[in-house]
Amino acid sequence: SFNLCSFRHIFALEFYTIRMNITLLCIGKTDEKPMEELILKYEKRLPQHWNYQRIEIPDLKNRKNLSESQQKEKEADLLQNKINSGDYVILLDEKGKQLNSVRFAQDLQELMNQSHKQIIFVVGGPYGFSEEIYQRANRKISLSEMTFTHQMVRLFLIEQLYRAFSILQGKPYHHE
Repeated sequence: SFNLCSFRHIFALEFYTIRMNITLLCIGKTDEKPMEELILKYEKRLPQHWNYQRIEIPDLKNRKNLSESQQKEKEADLLQNKINSGDYVILLDEKGKQLNSVRFAQDLQELMNQSHKQIIFVVGGPYGFSEEIYQRANRKISLSEMTFTHQMVRLFLIEQLYRAFSILQGKPYHHE
């Protein structure tokens, strides 16, 4: 007999073997050791077939001598150098869409099912993104209406990536 639940489970597990690349692209380094340790803790938990990597672009030099728009334009050039034309780009932005953890997991699964090979989550500089980066983005998401440090945003995103993986695998990490 055919069991739809079993079929869904087998079908979903099949997609977990799809190799894809998830990148966290950030302006600036994580300079607080306890925060870096927490980020590393969750990065190590991510599945290997996601080929996760974090790329930290150094802060601009002489930033205080640049206007807000000049900073955003220079950061845009640095970010664009790390983004290829076929990449699916998701900005972490205060104006982005807020998702709960289950919806975030479902959205990640949909991206995998659509065969996106490279998903890049981007955390911008202190003033956000230039118009050029907004135009390049496929999506914008927000982790909260509240404002967090860029180091915290990295940690929260990595934890949510791990939580999404746990949700999709049916593991007991996430509780409704």
